[in-house]
This record gives sequence, C-alpha cells and structure tokens, in this order.
Amino acid sequence: MNPKLKMLLDIAPLAVFFIAYRFAGVFAATAAIILSTLLSLAITYCYEKKISIMPLVSGLVITVFGTLTLILHDDVFIKMKPTLVNLIFASLLLGGLYFKKSLLKYVLESALVLSEEGWRILSLRWGLFFIFLAGLNEFIWRNFSTDFWVNFKVFGMFSLTIIFTFLQVPLIKKYSQQ
Repeated sequence: MNPKLKMLLDIAPLAVFFIAYRFAGVFAATAAIILSTLLSLAITYCYEKKISIMPLVSGLVITVFGTLTLILHDDVFIKMKPTLVNLIFASLLLGGLYFKKSLLKYVLESALVLSEEGWRILSLRWGLFFIFLAGLNEFIWRNFSTDFWVNFKVFGMFSLTIIFTFLQVPLIKKYSQQ
C-alpha cells in the first residue's frame, strides 16, 4: 500500500473524531470514530489482504468502548479507550520480553533490521512509553474537561508519540544491521 494512503487511513479516524466533536459533541464523535475506524480497517484489508495487530486491537477496543459509550450515554468509556489500548500494547511488548520474545520485531521487521539486543531495548522502551501514555490519559480525563481531553487525545498523544519515535533514532542506528 502507498505509504501516504496508509498514513491517511491511520490518521483519518482521529481527524473525523475531532471534527465531529467540534460540530456535534462527544457522542456524535464516538459514532464517527467507530464508523471511520471500521472503514479504515476495511480499506486496509482490501489493499493488503491483512490487518496489522495494532490497528486491529485498537479498532476492536474503539468499537466495544464506543458502543458502550453510545448505548449507556456515558463518555467515560470512550475516554478510557486510550488507556486500555496502551495497556494492551504495553502488556504484549513487556510480556513478550518476559518470555524472551521481542514482539515489536514481528510488527516492524519489514521496516527495520536490528540486532536482538536492539529489538529487546526498543520493545522495552515502547512498552514503558505505552504505560506512560495510559497513565497520562487517565490523569487527563479524570482531572480536566472533555474539551481538554479531546485536544490531548488528538494532538497531545499524537505529538508525544512522534517525539518519542524520533528519540528512538539513535538506538535504531546503533543496533541497525542494514
């Protein structure tokens, strides 16, 4: 798949959520992110004949927690979604390390060729970063307005993830085997 299309499919549901929230509130935004996520996953599947584990898990949690939000008319569920997704990813990565498997390698091996030590360190860092994001999301949604949380979810988490990714470049260079 074209990398630009892949990025668009990854970012579009978040943009749809933000726009829907601004015009129609959290419940409309929740319905919009469920639909746009499922559409994004379907388009990805049509192009690649597979869906990677991270978008699949995220899509499943968005659908379940978003549906709970809409049925129970309680935005707490959609606010908890980033916490749960980040804890799932952290558990997978750190659990894999406990069993001497760098699961991040299976997700990124087509893009990166690292030594086993490099994969181990990168998996550990990402696992800890996901725990950090989960804790930060919990702090923000419990202590700030929904408006603040939406801006944090859309812009803050994305920005923190981009910054964290760029901070991994020296490690990737050090352990690269290309």
